Amino acid sequence: MSMFFSEAAWLCLAVTAALGSIALCKHKSPGQLGSPVLWLAGLWGGAYLLILPLFWSLVLFSLSCCFMCMHSAGEELLPVDQKAVLVTGCDSGFGHALVQKLDKLGFTVFAGVLNEKGSGAEELRRNCSKRVTVLQMDITDPEQIKDAHSKVVEKVQDKGLWALVNNAGILGFPIDAELIPMMNYKRCMEVNFFGPVGVTKAFLPLLRKAKGRLVNISSMGGGIPMPKMAAYSSAKAALTMFSSIVRQELSKWGVKVSVIQPGGFRTGIAGTSDIWDREEKNILDHLLQEQLRDYGQDYILHQTKFNKSIGGVCNPDLSPVLQDIQHAISAQNPAPFYSPGKMVSLWLHFATICPTSLLDYLVKKVLVLDVFKPRALHVPN
Repeated sequence: MSMFFSEAAWLCLAVTAALGSIALCKHKSPGQLGSPVLWLAGLWGGAYLLILPLFWSLVLFSLSCCFMCMHSAGEELLPVDQKAVLVTGCDSGFGHALVQKLDKLGFTVFAGVLNEKGSGAEELRRNCSKRVTVLQMDITDPEQIKDAHSKVVEKVQDKGLWALVNNAGILGFPIDAELIPMMNYKRCMEVNFFGPVGVTKAFLPLLRKAKGRLVNISSMGGGIPMPKMAAYSSAKAALTMFSSIVRQELSKWGVKVSVIQPGGFRTGIAGTSDIWDREEKNILDHLLQEQLRDYGQDYILHQTKFNKSIGGVCNPDLSPVLQDIQHAISAQNPAPFYSPGKMVSLWLHFATICPTSLLDYLVKKVLVLDVFKPRALHVPN
């Protein structure tokens, strides 16, 4: 009996290793890797928590790997076949790079830009094929959304729109929530939440006609509470919840919804030195006397200096994000969530199960890079 158990255990271990390797190979994308690994690890740990014998633990683990393989078998990419995709926020960053990537793959692409005469729009016209149409599209302007919709309908006609990628967004001025002017909160919500919702509502009939894909670019900050990101993260959290709700609602129409939650990547969202200087003045102009006394002007000036350096600590390689967006657009069974970036998937999962006090401590120690304190909290020598 012991010999049988030993042989069976080793057999299950071999099957586990083989199936596990296949499963992990099927999930090469950064956004696809975290969830399956954590799920399997949790199942493995649960087996031990239930004090199952090693043999049955291995059996359970093998079955879970088998399930993953069967699930991932349907994740091959669908043919492009002249599918049409609308991407917002294509002046720079993810949107700009995504348009060029999709164009090379053969998609018909509508590139929404904030400034159709800007350098980003001109570069797309110059470098892309005739399959790319650049559209003037401020996502906070209903008239521009309506005009873009008319141009898309004229081109796709009865085929509908295969995918909408809501990418346009702004960062705002990262600083303590108390110091962020209400107009900044409203602007972040307008661009990062109400804008994508408005675009989604306008183009959903075309997506339903094609049984296509809705891909919303949220953020790691939409799932993890990070100091000084109150305006940005609140808007992204709202977008993530909106996406989860419409994912359920649109399933009956055959439309699949995915959320991309990137970590820190170097895009145009970080702004320029001039933008940070203007935002700094805006913050100072709206401070109450008590706030200026307690925080001090040096605190705001230091934050401006730190904001200008954000790009230097971000990943310049956008390919993990582009790869996940492509998968969300093209896979037969796209994932509901993608988390491109180093340790992003782990952080997002950890934030959902971690005790609040421990999460706050870890965020402060690991994710908060700036420890400059307000004037009133300086400890005298």
